[in-house]
Amino acid sequence: MVEQWFSIEVLDGAYPASLWADSFGDALTESALGFGALDWSWHAHTWGVVFEVRFEDESAWDRWRESPALGAALDAVPDPVSGLIVYKGRGGSSGRVEPRRPRPLRGSGAAALPLPLDDWFPAEDLKPFRAPLLVLR
Repeated sequence: MVEQWFSIEVLDGAYPASLWADSFGDALTESALGFGALDWSWHAHTWGVVFEVRFEDESAWDRWRESPALGAALDAVPDPVSGLIVYKGRGGSSGRVEPRRPRPLRGSGAAALPLPLDDWFPAEDLKPFRAPLLVLR
């Protein structure tokens, strides 16, 4: 069995999501532990809060998802229409599970070098194109 993380993101709405987390945080954590949660963490952001919880398998998550404690907490989020996101995986700004690989350099990392125009054109033909040397005193 592979342990899995699940996330509940609550966005600010009629009131800050941090107040929701203060009100329901202990009850959610306690009920998740009662349903077999192995680990959990709360993250506060400028836009809301994220509750991440890790279960042994998805069936333990499903059992907790149907619990009355979680149902009551999710019904009380600040913005019930568009301020609640529940999904599998770590949430918020947790980043990627695997580190990003460096991308290959374009053109093998080479830069274009200036062409030696003297090889193709005689020096007297290039005199009108060369800028005069300006000496400041």
